[in-house]
This record gives sequence, C-alpha cells and structure tokens, in this order.
Amino acid sequence: MESQVRGGTRWKRFAVVMVPSVLATAAVGVGLAQGALAASFSVSGQQFKVKADYLKGEGFAQYGGIDTVYKSADGEGGKKPVPVAISSFDTAEITKMCQSVATKVPLIGKTVYLRLDAGKEKPVTAKNLYIDVAQLDADARFEDIDIGVAVQNKSRGPAVKEGENVMKGGFAQQAREAHLYGVEQTAWATTAGTFTLNGLSMRLGMDPKMECY
Repeated sequence: MESQVRGGTRWKRFAVVMVPSVLATAAVGVGLAQGALAASFSVSGQQFKVKADYLKGEGFAQYGGIDTVYKSADGEGGKKPVPVAISSFDTAEITKMCQSVATKVPLIGKTVYLRLDAGKEKPVTAKNLYIDVAQLDADARFEDIDIGVAVQNKSRGPAVKEGENVMKGGFAQQAREAHLYGVEQTAWATTAGTFTLNGLSMRLGMDPKMECY
C-alpha cells in the first residue's frame, strides 16, 4: 500500500481478502445450524465474471458476509454457505463494462456463454449498488478511507440489506470515493435500486472467447 496522496490511498492490484474462507465457512455453518444467522435469499450455483475499464463509486463500504448458494447449477445437492466480500456504493459509474456467465447445458452436452456489454459510449450507472464478490483484481484509489470500522458503525455506503448475513461487529472499510481501474472480478450476486445499462448488447454462444476475461 502506498502512502497517502492528496487525501487518498492507492492500492496497486487491490485483491479482496476480507473473509478467510475456511474459517468463515465453518463459523457460519455453525451459526446457521444454531439459528444465529438468518438465511438470506439463495443465489445460483454459478459465479459470473465482470470486467470494466473504470468504476467510480460515491459512498463506498465493504464488509464480509455470507451468501446461501446452490451447490450446483441444476439445483441438485442442496445449498451451502459461501463467504463473500460485499462491496456497496451509494452511486456508481462504470465505463466499458462486460459481464459473462458460462452454463453447461445437459441437453446439448456443451457449455453456453451469455455475455453482456454496456457503457462503451456512455457509462453504466447504478444507485444503491451491492456486489457479492468472490475475487477482485484492480488498481484502486480511495478518498477519505477508514479501515477497520465495525459494520454497524459504518457511515458511508447504503445500509446493510435486510436479511443479509453479516456479523454486526465484523470488520468493514469505507471511503468517500472509490476509483477502480482495470477491474476483473468474479461475483455471486449483484443487486441495485436502479441499474442503467447504456448501450446494452447481449449475446449467446458456445465460443469460450466470449467470456469477459
């Protein structure tokens, strides 16, 4: 981590390591069994990839949480808790965004790729944006950052969603602004109050090169 520059902090190749996965999964598994944590809505058994040239977020917060995920894309085998880093923004602008997901289709015995592109000419915009991140690589700059804030005491970013599995006294970080360059991430879920995809293009195909990265 570099020194403070103009009131901000630069992190080269920022990687999310908010929740040690083995310990978090074990602890949350016990918590769910004992009823200490409420089960949130289930997300699919597939991660998806997101790539962007640039993301500018106003009112940023990030904290650990748990998603309830189907063990497989076909829904067989039940569900499991997985640790995620929840990145949230009051507002966000995303330039040249790509989103892709690969799904193996038993009927044809092949993998089909769905790809969305948007924000090439005019940025994608979002309000009250939450991203349940499994992995993130980017060059990052934060303005007025606080690291080590308890989740319930954070003062930036949208409120923790009702039903979200987070530990109130858990570790969080927040910033007035977040600037991410060269974003490559995998995620389990994205939700937003408003999500405007300017210049949206959607394609389906079986070429692995359709994935964003």
